[in-house]
Amino acid sequence: MKKFLKETNGITLIALVVTIVVLLILASVSISMLLGDNGIIKNARKG
Repeated sequence: MKKFLKETNGITLIALVVTIVVLLILASVSISMLLGDNGIIKNARKG
């Protein structure tokens, strides 16, 4: 029974790391869309 609980904690840790990595990728894409050379903010100022 203790062996099963250890494996579950390991899977939970991996899931947490994967979730953080996905969120970081989404945040970086969003920031680049807002502030990039053809970003939303620059296009709005041209407008």
